[in-house]
Amino acid sequence: MQKFLIVGGGKGGKAILETLSTVEFVKVIGIVDVRRDAPAILEARKRGIPTGQEVEPFLKLSPDVILEVTGDPAVFPRLCELDLPGTLVISGAIANLMVRLVEEKDRWFQAWKQRQRELEAIINSTHDGMIAVNQKGQITLINRAAEKMIQTKAAHSLGKPIAEVIPNTRLDIVLKNGVSELNQKLKLPSGIEIVTNRVPVKDPEGKVIGAVAVFRDVSELESLTKQVTDLESMKSLLQAIINSSDDAISVVDADGIGILINPAYTRLTGLNEEDVIGKPAETDISEGESMHMKVLKTRQPVRGVHMKLGPHHKEVVVNVAPIIVDNELKGSVGIVHDVSELKQLNRDLERARRIIRKLEAKYTFDDIIGTSEAMRIAREQAEQAARTRATVLLRGESGTGKELFAHAIHNASDRKYNQFVRVNCAALSETLLESELFGYEEGAFTGARRGGKKGLFEEASGGTLFLDEIGELKPSTQAKLLRVLQEKEVIRVGGTKSIPVDVRVIAATNVYLEKAIQEKRFREDLYYRLNVLPIQIAPLRHRKEDLYDLAIHLIKKFNQEYGRSVENIDREAMDVLYQYSWPGNVRELENVLGRAMINMAFNEKMIKRIHLPPLDLTQSSSPEIVKLRASQDEDRTLKEVLAEAEKEYIQRIYQLCGENKTETARRLGVSVRSLYYKLEKYGLL
Repeated sequence: MQKFLIVGGGKGGKAILETLSTVEFVKVIGIVDVRRDAPAILEARKRGIPTGQEVEPFLKLSPDVILEVTGDPAVFPRLCELDLPGTLVISGAIANLMVRLVEEKDRWFQAWKQRQRELEAIINSTHDGMIAVNQKGQITLINRAAEKMIQTKAAHSLGKPIAEVIPNTRLDIVLKNGVSELNQKLKLPSGIEIVTNRVPVKDPEGKVIGAVAVFRDVSELESLTKQVTDLESMKSLLQAIINSSDDAISVVDADGIGILINPAYTRLTGLNEEDVIGKPAETDISEGESMHMKVLKTRQPVRGVHMKLGPHHKEVVVNVAPIIVDNELKGSVGIVHDVSELKQLNRDLERARRIIRKLEAKYTFDDIIGTSEAMRIAREQAEQAARTRATVLLRGESGTGKELFAHAIHNASDRKYNQFVRVNCAALSETLLESELFGYEEGAFTGARRGGKKGLFEEASGGTLFLDEIGELKPSTQAKLLRVLQEKEVIRVGGTKSIPVDVRVIAATNVYLEKAIQEKRFREDLYYRLNVLPIQIAPLRHRKEDLYDLAIHLIKKFNQEYGRSVENIDREAMDVLYQYSWPGNVRELENVLGRAMINMAFNEKMIKRIHLPPLDLTQSSSPEIVKLRASQDEDRTLKEVLAEAEKEYIQRIYQLCGENKTETARRLGVSVRSLYYKLEKYGLL
C-alpha cells in the first residue's frame, strides 16, 4: 500500500484526492494547506483523512509520495530540500498529468461500459431470439427472447456447448463449413417451432471464429401475416368506401403532402391523382389559402370555407379536420362541396320557404333587435297586444320594422298555428285590392273566375291579416273594411250574402293619420276601429344606442347570403354610422352595410370606414351641426327657442309611449289636462 501526502488544498488538491481515493493500492495519509476552509481540506474531513497546516507532522508517517499541488513555485524546492530518504516528491505539473491520465482511462472505461450496456439493451429489446457460440461451440450470448423460447436462463447456459441446450441445432455444422443457413425451420425442445437464420462469424482474415443464430416463433409470424392480410382487406374496404362517396375527399399527410383523393374529387376539380398525390397541399388551389396547411398548423378543424380549385377555378366550400392518432398529428382530411349544388339546394329551400310564408309568419320577438328605451316600450306593448285579440295599429316611419312586429305579434298569439296573410294596400289598385280582400262572386266582373274566389279575409279566417300601408286605402275600401271590423263578416264583390270571418287585423302605416283625417283622406270612424292598440315604433335616429346590435345582426345575415365571414365593424366606421340621421331607418342601414360588405375583399373580417358608401352627414347631430343650428337660432327670442324645444320633447315622449296620454303625462311629470293643452297648442293631436 503506497502512502500519499497531498500538499495544497485547492481545487487541484481536491481533484487528486478524489482520483486517488478510487485506487485500491493507494492510501492518502494527509492533506496540508494553510487555509482551514480549502476545498481539499473540507473533502478530507468528510472522508476521515487527517489534515494540517504544516508538512512536518506528517513526515513521521513516512509517506512514499508527496504530491505538491499548491501552485506556489517556491514550495516544491523547499520540499526537495527536506531529508526524506525513500520519499518521492512530485511537482504539481506531474501530479496534474497523472490525474488527467487516470481520468482519461476512467472515461474510456466508462464509455466502454456504456457501449456494452447499449449493445446488451439492443440485443435484449429485440423480439427475435439470438444465440452466439465461439469457435468451440460454447454459448457466449443468449438474449431474453431466446431465454423465453428455449425456456432456459442465460446464467445456466453461458459457457455450455450449444448441443446440450439445443440438441438438434445446426450451429456446429455452420462452424465447420462456414456457410450460412437462412429461413430454416426447427422445433425446439420446448415444443416451439421457429424459423431461424444461422450465420458464421469470421475474423478479418476470413477464419470462422464463431456463429450466430437469430430465430422467431412461427406462430407469431403467422399472426403477423394474418394481421397484414386483415389490414390489406380493411384498406381495400376503406378505399372502396371512399371511392364510392359522392363527396369529394382530399387527404394529406402531416407535412401537407397529398396522399389520397377519390374519383368524386377528380370529377369536381378536374385534377387526377398524378396532379395531387405527392404534391404540396397548395397544388390544387386556384384561389384562396390552403385549409389543409391551416389545420396542420392549428390542429383545429375549419368549416364552410369558400375557395376555388383546379384549372377551371371550380367554386367550392370545404370542411377540413385534422387526423390525430394517439395525440399525434398524422395529417388532415378535407370534404369538398360543389357550391353550384349548394346554391341549387338553397334556391329549392327558398322556394319552399316562399310557399310556407303564405301560411305562417317567419319572425318572432327574438328577431327584434334593440335594448333602447323606445324599443323596450314598443316590444312590451306588442307582447301585451299578442295576448289579446284586439286590432293593432303599428305606427312608424318607413323602414322601422313594422312588418317584423306584425310577424312577432302573430307568432306570440294563440293564432300562431293558423295563417298569416300580408297585404300591401299601396301596391294594388282600388278595384284589385277590393276583390283580393273581400273576394268576388262568379260573374261579378269581366274575367271573374268561374265559381268565384275567396278573399284574403276568408283565407285568413282563424289567423291574422296584416294590412300594410293602411293610410293609402281609398275611401270606398275604407268603408268596407270598417264593416268587416265592426260586424266580423264580409260580403264578396258582386254578392249579397254575408260570410262570417274570425280574423285578427294588424294594420301598419307611416302616414300621420290624424292629419289625413283633417284633410278628409281617412275615415275617422275607421281610425278609431284601428287605433285600439297603437304601437309607435321609433325611428332609428331616436334609438341610436341600438345601432351596433343591429349592425352585428345584419352582418351575420349578409355573411350567410354572400358567403362571407365578416366578424365586426371598427370604431371609426361606427362613429360615421352614429353621426348619420338614417332617414331610411333600419332598411337604409341594411342597404349601407350590404354595400359595405360587397366593397370588402373576400378575406377581410372587419368593416372599416373606407368600405362604407358615402353618407350625407349634414343631417347628423354632430357637435359641428349643433353649433351651426345654434348660430341660426341667434335671431330668435328665448321664448320661441324654448317653445320649439318643448314641442320636440313632448312629441318624442308622446310617440315613445305609443300616443298613450296617461303614460306620456306621467313621464313628463305633468297632469293629463296640461298635456292635452300642450298637445293642442303644438298641433300634436
